[in-house]
Amino acid sequence: MRTCGVEITGSEVLLCLLTKEEDVFDIRDVRQTRFTLGQVGQDTEDMRKFQFDFAKLLEDYQIDSVAIKQRAPKGKFAGSATGFKIEAAIQLIKDVDVKILSATEIKEQLKRNPLPIDFEETGLKKYQETAFINAYVYIMMKTYRPEEL
Repeated sequence: MRTCGVEITGSEVLLCLLTKEEDVFDIRDVRQTRFTLGQVGQDTEDMRKFQFDFAKLLEDYQIDSVAIKQRAPKGKFAGSATGFKIEAAIQLIKDVDVKILSATEIKEQLKRNPLPIDFEETGLKKYQETAFINAYVYIMMKTYRPEEL
């Protein structure tokens, strides 16, 4: 099971690749841990290039699922229009299971299955923490509640 955890912040996509085989987790190195997008969404070609590049990364690393933290559509912590376009571009990639995780789902899953390691010990960059948690939570959901997915 290979899952790419994703956090979308403004026009930036932050990634973490996590695998689980026989109850052993492995954080995989990936050639690109972030996509920074300038005026994406202003041009159709920019969106197509982003989607192609992201899909190619998923294909190259044989990733079968993507877990994205849901962003609020309005309010103080609302996601940007560009962020929602990025999310849609990822969701439309063929042959990849994409799950949008609510804050409630993440909290509940972490309460049931706390992280087995302190984030500081993972060797990941601080900016990858939310992406790592998203991947971990989704793997745990697929492991213990597959009928709900």
